[in-house]
Amino acid sequence: MPYEGFLYTACPHYYRDHLEGETEEQFSQRMADALEEMILREGPETIGAFWADPVQGGGAGALPPPAGYFDRIQALLRKYDILMVADEVICGFGRTGNWWGSQTCGVTPDIITCAKALSAAMQPISAVLMNQRIFESVMVQSDRLGSFVHGFTYAGHPVASAVALETLRIYEEMDLIGHVRSLEPVFLDAFGALRDHPLVGDFGGRGLMGGVELVEDKASRSSFPEGRKIGARVDAHARERGLILRTTGDRIALSPPLIITEDEICEMAARLRGALDDTLAEISA
Repeated sequence: MPYEGFLYTACPHYYRDHLEGETEEQFSQRMADALEEMILREGPETIGAFWADPVQGGGAGALPPPAGYFDRIQALLRKYDILMVADEVICGFGRTGNWWGSQTCGVTPDIITCAKALSAAMQPISAVLMNQRIFESVMVQSDRLGSFVHGFTYAGHPVASAVALETLRIYEEMDLIGHVRSLEPVFLDAFGALRDHPLVGDFGGRGLMGGVELVEDKASRSSFPEGRKIGARVDAHARERGLILRTTGDRIALSPPLIITEDEICEMAARLRGALDDTLAEISA
């Protein structure tokens, strides 16, 4: 359920929602126009920040932004003096081929939230990063109003912090970013090849993060009726083949371990194709 006080602008899902003949750039402009309409309707002075994943991980299922999207969105935010907050919990620490998904997608955030890969999930830890502008504002207001108290009982725990520092050192030592970049073409080609499957409408991704769109009809990009649970069926067949997936409705989100090899990516794609074949045979019967 939406949280009270939060507004939700249109999801920039080009494949599903673009108009006939509309380019990605034109679609991104339409998304920006819808956001500006919302800002003006609500009043810019009432809006604290715009939150977004550089590559949407949760609800949308590893969905990269369309061309020009963040350029247009950030121009609006600057116009109305609204902060940009990047949720890097999934995108951060190499997943998209850079330390931050923001770098990959051309985002210049005021604030970054991160977790998960900060410690390779070996210890529970998260962090909030802020730019100089926000930091100075916090300092000035703390001098005027008193300390900005925002801690929790186990915040900054020395063990979790030590693990995070060692994790970052290991990432650099093993050149994790270089590894992801070298495998990105393999990953995109291997899963992009699934577009020829009757159940697949599209695939898109960045680095080692991507999503497969399942469709009932390729020409109209129409989804299967919700009750048929095609995503869940593909997932079940994939597990029979030893492949664990994450599905969001009829979109398959792919986010393999960053230490994966080229051969393992190809094996992963082959098992997914097999699961798609199994699902097609099941629903055709």
